[in-house]
Amino acid sequence: MVQAPDPPLERQTLERLERLALRWRQSFAGLLGGNNVSRFSGVGHEFLDHRHFHHGDDLRSVNWRAFLRLERLFLKMFRTEPRTPVRILLDTSESMSCGAVDGLPGEAKFTFACRLAAALTYVGLVRLETMVLQPFAQGLGESFRAQGGRHRYAPAARFLSGLRSGGSSNFRETSRQFAHRYGSAGLAVIISDFLDDDSAGAALDVLAEQGHELYLVHLAGPADREPPWRGELEMVDAETGNLVRLQLDDAGAREYRANYDAYCAEIEHTAIRHGGRYVQLSTQAPLEDALYGALMASGAVSLQ
Repeated sequence: MVQAPDPPLERQTLERLERLALRWRQSFAGLLGGNNVSRFSGVGHEFLDHRHFHHGDDLRSVNWRAFLRLERLFLKMFRTEPRTPVRILLDTSESMSCGAVDGLPGEAKFTFACRLAAALTYVGLVRLETMVLQPFAQGLGESFRAQGGRHRYAPAARFLSGLRSGGSSNFRETSRQFAHRYGSAGLAVIISDFLDDDSAGAALDVLAEQGHELYLVHLAGPADREPPWRGELEMVDAETGNLVRLQLDDAGAREYRANYDAYCAEIEHTAIRHGGRYVQLSTQAPLEDALYGALMASGAVSLQ
């Protein structure tokens, strides 16, 4: 069992996230599709918050009164209804407590997942998105909804810090409950190692067929693909506690890698088949490298 980090992110990290924005591809029925600056400012829109001014921002949205008082540029942010909901499904099953290896850089998959969920939540709130944090394992846990600007990040961070890993994963039941709880389609960001006794692909099909856009973030620890052990082993399943005895040599390790790669390809194909996206992240990489590297390359986030 692993407790979520408290706080999930340091203030310096949050400040570096100010210029990022979430992106999605679909235009959802009855909702505003895409993500563009014009949604956040303009005559007749409801004012919600400020953010720091950056080069290239529209000068018409600068709060000049604040500039006269503070000699700093702030951009006024506005809300336009309706909004596209962004739901972050965070895997809290016990397999997520693995991933940290003594002597190697990195952290547990669950720790990395909580910090990534916090980063994406902050990015969304700065851009006035509606963010839902939805933990899951055998099914859906208690969720947290945040909207209205960056001042809602602190309660979201406290919610994340109260989470801990535990239990087994069941994507089939999770997808069934998610489809029942969230009737309106939106962006579904699933942060998980996707380790389940059943293939997660069929369960993810259910979400996509309901109109949700899938963004699958596949977390992997250093031993997930490359088992470092050889010889006679006793392996304990982190989620079920079942003991498995096996003999692992180099040939067996190669077969394991091939099967792991095939499973990852199946999960990726599930996302692509439904017009979604897939990215695999190593818990050994720094979080900001993942955000500005793999996630930006996938189109999930971009500089605004």
